[in-house]
Amino acid sequence: MKILHSLWKGLWGQAYLLLILTTLMWGGNAIAGRLAVGQVSPMMLTGLRWVVVVSVMVPLFGRQVAAEWPKLRSRLGFTILMGTFGFTAFNALFYAAAHHTSAVNLTIFQGAIPVLVLLGTILIFGARVIPLQILGMIVTILGVVVVSVKADLEILKTLALNIGDVWMLIACLFYAGYTLGLRHRPAIPGLVFFTAMAVVAFVSSLPLVGLEFAQGTAQWPTPTGWLILLYVALAPSLLSQIFYMRGVELIGPARAGLFVNLVPVFGALLAVVLLGEPFAFYHALGLVLVLGGIWLAEQRR
Repeated sequence: MKILHSLWKGLWGQAYLLLILTTLMWGGNAIAGRLAVGQVSPMMLTGLRWVVVVSVMVPLFGRQVAAEWPKLRSRLGFTILMGTFGFTAFNALFYAAAHHTSAVNLTIFQGAIPVLVLLGTILIFGARVIPLQILGMIVTILGVVVVSVKADLEILKTLALNIGDVWMLIACLFYAGYTLGLRHRPAIPGLVFFTAMAVVAFVSSLPLVGLEFAQGTAQWPTPTGWLILLYVALAPSLLSQIFYMRGVELIGPARAGLFVNLVPVFGALLAVVLLGEPFAFYHALGLVLVLGGIWLAEQRR
């Protein structure tokens, strides 16, 4: 137990490692989303995963949430907005957009999150940005595009915008706002605040599940769907969100947000490993560009 505690304590201070693990789990979420088709309906998946998260976190941190309630109550509106838009709305819009636009468009639009976070950091917080940060951001986005279009410019030329792209852009705005908001969360432990947001996410997802039932499109998980749900709940919804909060706390929203561009790269690499898709040159090139862009942005001169 002491060894595990020491390992956890050491991990808790490593921002880069936490953020890489976060984006690796988010990349796995993209694979899980593909596998979930026909196994569980989108809003059912959105709602049930927060049931799992709440079932884990409330028994562990419920008493601390109650003890910190005065501080949470004074920022209740903020907490509700963070949980609703950062967790529920982002995923709901992501799933809805996937029914109207291509996977390539979804991936490219996710590259807007670091840009929006950096702009918000400058405009809202008045942060100073060095040229290498801007260059690093451009290089990482280039890496995302390379992976998304498989290094084929003809694919990029044929892309067209539709309502799904609009929904995805709104989703990116929500998550960028969530990332910036983490900088001003209540003065309580991160795990306690996450537990409160998870409860908000669960409650705010109920109307979406109800809408699926009303439309007759709700589907309970199949046996495979339950396995997918457990992964989505425990990795992308629980551990990765905690890691991301800590990463933002350690190095700030602008620098942490840049790591989001690793998501499509990891998603493509996991598709090679888990789905048997062929490994291509553009996978390696995209990974090099994204990691190189992050390295450039981290150079302090």
